[in-house]
Amino acid sequence: MATAAELQVRDKVFIGGEWVEPTGSEPIEVVNSTTEEVMGTVPACSPADADRAVGAARQAFNSWSRTSREERAAYMSAIAAGLGERSEEIAATISQELGMPLKLSQMIQVGLPTAQFGAMPKLMEEIAWEEEIGNSRVLREPVGVLGAITPWNYPLIMGSDRGNELQNWT
Repeated sequence: MATAAELQVRDKVFIGGEWVEPTGSEPIEVVNSTTEEVMGTVPACSPADADRAVGAARQAFNSWSRTSREERAAYMSAIAAGLGERSEEIAATISQELGMPLKLSQMIQVGLPTAQFGAMPKLMEEIAWEEEIGNSRVLREPVGVLGAITPWNYPLIMGSDRGNELQNWT
């Protein structure tokens, strides 16, 4: 068993722009797939926590949906920069949890999302946000909140995965 100093303990969840106490039960242990030792804990969230997160996302959507393309592009660049700054730490953590070789974790688990978020500002300039197709006008605009259960083995890529199909991910 890892010592308390080595454990990565997360006891809050990020909802509405802040770290808050979950209403769920006991924490979930995260196991190092190589050593089979507990490497950390994460909160077990409840349906009430999910409802709270959806409510906060819906409330944030009202202002987010009115942000400019340039402001969104800046956020995407900032996410890419943040991932880049913490790439070694993130890759090491994911590598331990998944049992993926560190070099692959750096390339796939961190490198791909970093590259995709970094490419989004340019893609946003190239997308036709409004166009005429035949006798129809196509307007690409935010339509609502999305909730997703992502696969355990690609924790970061799901948030950036739609970069190549940005017209569907606004």
